[in-house]
Amino acid sequence: MSQDNQQTPAPSLSHVADLESGPRARMVDVSGKQETQREATARAIVEFPLGLLEGILQEGGPKGPVLEVARIAGVGAAKRAGLLIPLCHPLGLDGVDVDIEKVDENSLEVRCTAITWGRTGVEMEAMTGASVAALTLYDMTKALSKGISIRKVELLAKSGGKSGTWRREE
Repeated sequence: MSQDNQQTPAPSLSHVADLESGPRARMVDVSGKQETQREATARAIVEFPLGLLEGILQEGGPKGPVLEVARIAGVGAAKRAGLLIPLCHPLGLDGVDVDIEKVDENSLEVRCTAITWGRTGVEMEAMTGASVAALTLYDMTKALSKGISIRKVELLAKSGGKSGTWRREE
């Protein structure tokens, strides 16, 4: 993927119709857009209090296999993004992959990649999958500490469609 993070003027909001009576929310009509392969990857970082993560990774959490339950939750959430986010198009996804990796002694990175062939992007599906997987990690381990935090939910990359390829600069 190429780097394409140049500053451009802010586009108008596609989900707001300016009417004489004022702005009105709407779901964008994508029926005229060309179908292309679309892919997006998002992440969320889950931070654990000092010394807690290693035990979770070795022994699991109080509710069972923490990482696998979170992975399944992330896949399911990505598939339902159109139901959770009011103006998000419901999409048939061709693939969803959720990876959870240790970043350091206190943090996990959740990455969700969503793929489809369609008329609109899958950024929201990837971000929803990463977010819900991170929330599930919290839920599965909150009995051990309420000090667990989720931070930096963000899009890392997207490809396909009119706007092409984009990648976050690290």
